[in-house]
Amino acid sequence: MSDLTENSASSPKRSCKIYVAGHRGMVGSAIVRSLSPRENVEIIVRTHAELDLTDQSAVREFFKTERPEQVYLAAAKVGGIHANNTYPAEFIYQNLMVQANVIHEAFNVGVKKLLFLGSSCIYPKMVPQPMREDSLLTGILEQTNEPYAVAKIAGIKLCESYNRQYGASHGIDYRSVMPTNLYGYGDNYHPENSHVIPALIRRFHESKINRAPSIQIWGSGKPRREFLFVDDMARASIHVMELDFDTYSRNTQPMLSHINVGKGEDVTIAELASLIKEVVGYEGRIEFDPSKPDGTLRKLMDSSRLNSLGWSAKVELKEGLKAVYADFVGNVAH
Repeated sequence: MSDLTENSASSPKRSCKIYVAGHRGMVGSAIVRSLSPRENVEIIVRTHAELDLTDQSAVREFFKTERPEQVYLAAAKVGGIHANNTYPAEFIYQNLMVQANVIHEAFNVGVKKLLFLGSSCIYPKMVPQPMREDSLLTGILEQTNEPYAVAKIAGIKLCESYNRQYGASHGIDYRSVMPTNLYGYGDNYHPENSHVIPALIRRFHESKINRAPSIQIWGSGKPRREFLFVDDMARASIHVMELDFDTYSRNTQPMLSHINVGKGEDVTIAELASLIKEVVGYEGRIEFDPSKPDGTLRKLMDSSRLNSLGWSAKVELKEGLKAVYADFVGNVAH
């Protein structure tokens, strides 16, 4: 039974101190939204200005002072293909440092439960579809985001290594979840560094405002991608964190312990563009440029392990896009 539910009816509720690293990011903020309504939770957060997670001494002092009981490690340097290609050193260095500092200092102060959030880019470039957990480290990574992927693989292995060395002696239980492509509130709409859904939302919105007759999208529109609403990802993260130890152990292995999180279905880029066009209310034409690269033809996660453990996605793509576009218009667009 989890720390959050082991209160008896006769005893007062004891608050569980939970540190959410990366609470201003899309996933971290969704985890905070999901945990906040609980009465027996004390959520601890720090902005980057308050705590630089690449600074080991600062992270050590934070953990010594706050002594959380659980940690959700959602902090990361993230970006699209352009950002990964332009800043590879920053992506590998910052992510490695954040993960190593948070996991090690959590262990040092006796944190028993930690959840590390990774990425689907950990899998090889030519991996069979849908991508299964046991495909990890079976082939060459996609070159454009290899530094980021290597850092995320290291995060998984950090959790596994601490469990293997200290699980029995110190009672620690550090777990990892690997989300598919995420979208939702608080996404990054930067013109160059954003992912496909926020990039298309911005382009369709601006084209509608400017009454542009057409929008041109790179590639053929045929590649298929899977998308998961970020609040579904938050539910999945909490679900995995709160699985009892025996159930989690039966469904994972000490050196293959991460769990995929996906919607279980994908759409073509052309279908996605048509959906966003409809949601935004853009009336022009969509044109594809097949002379531009398509990228990987399909990226779909095999989430059957998590589905068998009692979780499934709730938010349909069109429903999620409507919510995200309303958020973009209300909080981002000028």
